[in-house]
Amino acid sequence: MSFGPRVFSGLQEVLVLALMLVSVFAIFYVDIDITYKIGMVVIVFAVIFLTTLATQMLKQQAEVKKATAA
Repeated sequence: MSFGPRVFSGLQEVLVLALMLVSVFAIFYVDIDITYKIGMVVIVFAVIFLTTLATQMLKQQAEVKKATAA
């Protein structure tokens, strides 16, 4: 089960989807102030974005090492 290009491993993809589901549940169904909801959205977006960025950078580093070693 992969959405779009294959960036994450299976476990990482499941954890990101779980984070999204928990955040959506917290945003829409928990009765908290709108300021906290906005803060949660920003934090979740940042975590997912940075996770994707770090995974892509690690893959590119591995490709460069593999290309220079060969």
